[in-house]
Amino acid sequence: MRNPRLTLAGLVTLATIGTVSLSAGVGASAASSPTLTSCQTAVKSQEHTKGKLTIATDDPGYTPWFVNNTPTNDKGYESAVAYAIAKELGVAKSNVVWVHEPFDSSYEPGPKAFDFDINEVSYTAARAKAVTFSVSYYDVQQSIVALKTNAIVKKHSASELKTYTYGDQIGTTGLAYITNNIKPTHSPRIYSTLDEAVLALQNGQIDAIVIDTPDGQYMATSQITNSKKKLIATQVGQFPSVGEHYGLLLTKGNPLVACVNVAISALKSSGKLAALQQKWLGIYTSVPAIKP
Repeated sequence: MRNPRLTLAGLVTLATIGTVSLSAGVGASAASSPTLTSCQTAVKSQEHTKGKLTIATDDPGYTPWFVNNTPTNDKGYESAVAYAIAKELGVAKSNVVWVHEPFDSSYEPGPKAFDFDINEVSYTAARAKAVTFSVSYYDVQQSIVALKTNAIVKKHSASELKTYTYGDQIGTTGLAYITNNIKPTHSPRIYSTLDEAVLALQNGQIDAIVIDTPDGQYMATSQITNSKKKLIATQVGQFPSVGEHYGLLLTKGNPLVACVNVAISALKSSGKLAALQQKWLGIYTSVPAIKP
């Protein structure tokens, strides 16, 4: 997202479109809500690069969020959602530009080189002090991934869960869930990247990773293998929802969020968002539930 420096005409346009109330937990005061028609006009004065909608995500982007690490192919849930939002805002697919933004730097304060970031970034109150979030485009549950041979696969009562050694990427909601909900007796091991945490799991240095259910499913069914390329991990189960959700991330105070919210609301109302979830994320509802 750009540093919102606008012409006088742009400021006048933004003043007329108002803001939209955000979903529970996000919080915002609202004036009058803009319409899709007004947004299709207003967005042209708000873009980071005139005539282009610049969207950021991390590299690599994993299935089922992106397919073949290619955000531009409109395949995978987040790629498809991004293009659906662009369409609602009147932006042609040819005018959508993708840029790379590392996950753990996306929610740092300061101007951004994109209009919005879509990268499974969960809303938290701490992050919202530095950046602005849209309404939810996906409601999230956390799950446990472990090697098939680990005791946690069969022994995961609330008391048993506290006895294991967990690992996770720094700054993730999975790590926060370990600390705040599971509350293990051993401090979790913290890694700079998710790949480092996965390697630690493969090497037996940790018992489990806590991660968003869709990502956990991908880990267990496609990513974690032994030297013979045999899958060796399993998704033990998923926890009850604690209200976590993914939101598009924008520069703090960026008024474009009002129109992004209108676009997401339109996709929800039309059933398009639900259809995309069923297409790309439908397999995750079968993951068994467990309690922390």
